[in-house]
Amino acid sequence: MTSLRNKVFGIMGAVVGLTAFQANAAEEVNVYSLRQPFLIEPMFKQFTQETGIRVNTLFSQSGLVERIKHEGRNSPADLLLTVDIGRIQDAVDADIATPLQSDVIDANIPEQFRDQDHLWVGLTTRARVLYTSLDRVKPDAISTYEELADPEWKGRICVRSGMHVYNIALVASMIAHHGEEYTKTWLQGLKDNLARKPQGADIDQIEAVSQGVCDLAIGNSYYYGKMLDDPNKADAAKDVRIVFPNQGDRGTHVNISGVALIKNAPNKENAIKLVEFLSGDEAQHMYADVNFEYPVKPGVAWSEMVRSWGTFKSDTLPLNEVANNRGAAIRLIDEVGFNE
Repeated sequence: MTSLRNKVFGIMGAVVGLTAFQANAAEEVNVYSLRQPFLIEPMFKQFTQETGIRVNTLFSQSGLVERIKHEGRNSPADLLLTVDIGRIQDAVDADIATPLQSDVIDANIPEQFRDQDHLWVGLTTRARVLYTSLDRVKPDAISTYEELADPEWKGRICVRSGMHVYNIALVASMIAHHGEEYTKTWLQGLKDNLARKPQGADIDQIEAVSQGVCDLAIGNSYYYGKMLDDPNKADAAKDVRIVFPNQGDRGTHVNISGVALIKNAPNKENAIKLVEFLSGDEAQHMYADVNFEYPVKPGVAWSEMVRSWGTFKSDTLPLNEVANNRGAAIRLIDEVGFNE
């Protein structure tokens, strides 16, 4: 057991919040997670109570795909839990995932949020929205992503790095809908409208609107909930309104948190049982509620706070198409010098 523990939990500075994997335990499942422990532990605890299957977790902020690939056939990992279609696609590209096939999962999760080859499934969604100043921007001043490139927004927009996975996915979706030529022109227009060089995280963009640095920010929807739930940031959040773009046509771009089954999973059956549980009504509500996200299973109630933002139409573009356009998106972001 000591040698196994040393192998699994070897030197890795970013790893925190670990639960030791046990050798030869019959009823367990091992999860490598890029999601913070407090977001997933309530669901894992409930799963264990209902099934008797223990969930062992290893959390890291980065490097898990590379770790699993390096561990190879000896990896104890059964599942990789992460966010963003790009990060899940990294696992597919690294050839560490294997088909996760289950009639229960297929029934619970819409096709849009499942890989065409069953190599990953989405568990929650988040919308890439606009945040506009309550004081300086009229409610109907902007309604689409395309309008972000309009000259009237010159010097008025804040956003994090164009090379962040959330923005890469948005640009990839634009390519899927409009093609590369249009998207490159749009990216240049958006860059020309920035109030400052891309920097910080999504919360920093919302705070910049509150501080008057810019009038509009791009960010993920769940950050709004995080700020409203934080006494130190709630006032800044209350200075903005949340805008769901493209409600008159294709809908708002959404991304996912998701999971992949590892090719050499030692506890494959238990791993599939866990994903089936996470795709069910109870876990979907818990999972989405704790991080102000949206359930992927239709009909599951949104949290009270998320409901207060209003309903919206989401883009039904399959996330496989977003993943397929990520390379082109990165190239265009670089070609226009978006972060310069």
